[in-house]
Amino acid sequence: MWSAGRGRAAGPALLGLLLTLLVPGSGAAKTGARLVTCGSVLKLFNTQHRVRLHSHDIKYGSGSGQQSVTGVEASDDANSYWRIRGGSEGGCPRGSPVRCGQAVRLTHVLTGKNLHTHHFPSPLSNNQEVSAFGEDGEGDDLDLWTVRCSGQHWEREAAVRFQHVGTSVFLSVTGEQYGSPIRGQHEVHGMPSANTHNTWKAMEGIFIKPSVDPSAGHDEL
Repeated sequence: MWSAGRGRAAGPALLGLLLTLLVPGSGAAKTGARLVTCGSVLKLFNTQHRVRLHSHDIKYGSGSGQQSVTGVEASDDANSYWRIRGGSEGGCPRGSPVRCGQAVRLTHVLTGKNLHTHHFPSPLSNNQEVSAFGEDGEGDDLDLWTVRCSGQHWEREAAVRFQHVGTSVFLSVTGEQYGSPIRGQHEVHGMPSANTHNTWKAMEGIFIKPSVDPSAGHDEL
């Protein structure tokens, strides 16, 4: 049985976030920015199944019982925003371009939980469960995902993969859909190999202007 927690007011919370990012001097980039940077808030789009990575204050009724992560077709759902952050020890200063091969945390904006996976079976496909975990952006070492892409940095127009640091699975969607209370939403899970089900693109969001010139040849952030 699924369980719902105490919901948050999505509209005011998201409005406050956007105002914080857009104040003078915050470095919010124009919509044509080419690179994804640390601190950016964005939606992630699965290119094969055409759904956006999503979470909400509804817990799995099996497996870990943690907050569920799904894929939704709607492009205007505020519960599909994620913030790009570094690990608990830093390594991803605001505005730094995200490198291919860099480990990041993806924090769900409206609930403050991190994208997470662990050795529980997913409810529909029996792949590896993906959940949202932690409080106020702080969870554990199973919240880290390596950005797999070609080239030096994660480019907004490019398809990328997210490989889990702790268990090596790839963030994936294979088309299974839930019934009530989240009818029509797609299962998101971890798969052991790279394939067409685990490619993602950056979509709508607020992209922080790069704080360093990525062409300057410096790999360290």
